[in-house]
Amino acid sequence: MTSTVHVHDQATTLGNGSGSGGGQVAGPAEPIGPDAFAVQIADQIESFTVAVVEVAKGGDPDAAVPHLLLQVSQLLLAGGRLGAHEDIVPEERYEPDTGPEPDMDELRERLAHMLAPVDVYSEVFDPYVPRSTPVPSRISDDIADIVTDLRHGMAHYRAGRVSEALWWWQFSYLSNWGPTAGATLRALQSLVAHVRLDTPLAELDGLDTDSEAAEAEEGVLERQAGRVMAAEIAAPLGLRPQPRD
Repeated sequence: MTSTVHVHDQATTLGNGSGSGGGQVAGPAEPIGPDAFAVQIADQIESFTVAVVEVAKGGDPDAAVPHLLLQVSQLLLAGGRLGAHEDIVPEERYEPDTGPEPDMDELRERLAHMLAPVDVYSEVFDPYVPRSTPVPSRISDDIADIVTDLRHGMAHYRAGRVSEALWWWQFSYLSNWGPTAGATLRALQSLVAHVRLDTPLAELDGLDTDSEAAEAEEGVLERQAGRVMAAEIAAPLGLRPQPRD
């Protein structure tokens, strides 16, 4: 089966202006080739996974939230390019086996420990579903799930199956890791905003992703997360509240 990977990703180029100002002016957008597009997407994905693993090691816990905010934002740029791209069709009719999926439990647990007590947040899965009910989610679960999707495609990429990797990253962006990353970004941005604007976090009222675990913890989660002032969580999360006039 012949590959039908077509790239229409446009990059605006800047050239030296020849006008009186002598400044730079935007030249015509030039399409990039499929090889360059694949390399750029793979580089952005690899950069994200490496950075997240480093954050989870806990070497600089004070900067965990700002670093995750930055990394998820940059990853969504790659996702936006994949989403705006026309449908990518892989060379193989059936997806080749990539072997066992990597175990994300350690990454998940390290992030959960580092982000407590702000790991749990609420989200609406699909904003276009009328009267959607918010559901509890965890930043640590979300990031581990995103990395799982990205590494699955990376296994194809490293095996030389470039079109298969691009297809998987595009498909999973639209169906799973894109919405998950968007929700995670919203939670991280909201957390930063609470800190920088010096506003309190609302009580979570026992919100958890596992009701049995919540009962077993006998309310520990809500006591930890209830009405945490921004000034109190700023230092351990590596953030500073916005100074008031």
